[in-house]
Amino acid sequence: MKILVLAGGSDQIALIQELKKYKHEIILLDYFENPPAKQYADKHIQASTLDVNAVVDVAKNENVGLITTACTDQALMTVAEVSEKLGLPCYISHKTGLNVTNKAYMKKVFIDNNIPTSKHIIVDDVYCIDEKLKDFQYPLVVKPVDCNSSKGVKKVENVEMLKLALIDAISYSRTNTAVVEEFKKGVELSCDLYVQDGTAKLLSVTTSRKIRNRNSFTIIQSYYPVISKNEEKSVLSISQQIVDAFKLKDCPLLVQMIYNDHGLFVLEFSARMGGGSKYKLIEVLAGVNIMRNYVRLVLDLPVNVNPTRQINYVTMNYVYCNPGVIKEFKGLKELYEKGIITYFFEYKTCNMKIERAETSGDRACGYLVTAQNAKEMDEKISYVDSHIAILNEKGQDIMIHKIWEC
Repeated sequence: MKILVLAGGSDQIALIQELKKYKHEIILLDYFENPPAKQYADKHIQASTLDVNAVVDVAKNENVGLITTACTDQALMTVAEVSEKLGLPCYISHKTGLNVTNKAYMKKVFIDNNIPTSKHIIVDDVYCIDEKLKDFQYPLVVKPVDCNSSKGVKKVENVEMLKLALIDAISYSRTNTAVVEEFKKGVELSCDLYVQDGTAKLLSVTTSRKIRNRNSFTIIQSYYPVISKNEEKSVLSISQQIVDAFKLKDCPLLVQMIYNDHGLFVLEFSARMGGGSKYKLIEVLAGVNIMRNYVRLVLDLPVNVNPTRQINYVTMNYVYCNPGVIKEFKGLKELYEKGIITYFFEYKTCNMKIERAETSGDRACGYLVTAQNAKEMDEKISYVDSHIAILNEKGQDIMIHKIWEC
């Protein structure tokens, strides 16, 4: 069977490799000329995963029997819509795809079903915004209702910052709409689960550490452990509320929460796996090959997920660069061969241009580290940081080192 895969990042490499085990022919559709997953596909077509008409045309012209993606919100919505238009199988309907990728609808369902979340409003312009938010407490968070990779997400401290952030967020939104919500202090949790026959199974709970002293939300690390076993039970309970409210049956589930002295609060969720190579963190931590199970789901094969904790400490660490053109990654392979890092992932390819370090889509590479305790973890990460580099065309290192100190 011909399968059309939308998006060609590092996570889609793992997706394509799993699909290939079933001897399928893979057509990759990605906006970039040379995305990381291109060399793993049988054919690459350069187009936007958000262009529904283009995806429909490609699917028809290539006579594909399935359209899929992994670890990305907006491409998932395209998969659901185009699959429905063409009568192709998909594990979620177009309506469900809209519901789980549109934060405006999502927030409404949270409120209707007593799922704890932040105070918020939905806006589509900047006029009279100070009047609309007179009962809100700064700082606030602004985000597009339908975008991923932290694009357009900003923390603001006053109305002037708010208006600028709203213009930015609305421009990123496909529906020209944004969410403004009160910022909740606490630990941000990234909760990965699998829903099997309507029951949520908890795979991992990590904290998403960000670059400090910024109003953007640039994730630099996913870290485990972060909360107690009892608190993980509360995460599972709230996640099950989401499953019930949105009538999810069989799918991966990513829930973003804030944990503080007042409890747990849901920021958003999606019926997908976490990005940034979280599939491998889940495998190392919980003993579940979630990418393999996901492929079995989309191929309509039996899935049985049984997570069991495998290790004490694990982190996914993300590397960002100063502006420049990538010519070489140095040190990652050697550290992998020495066993200092467990896995590494190149999110950009050579000759790709780096313009900023603001969203998860700007990551150049990442590496996974395991340890027996926090001290060993810190020592390993410092060692790796000092022994890797990303070189530009002049041989200069453009990697941002010790990014956790920024």
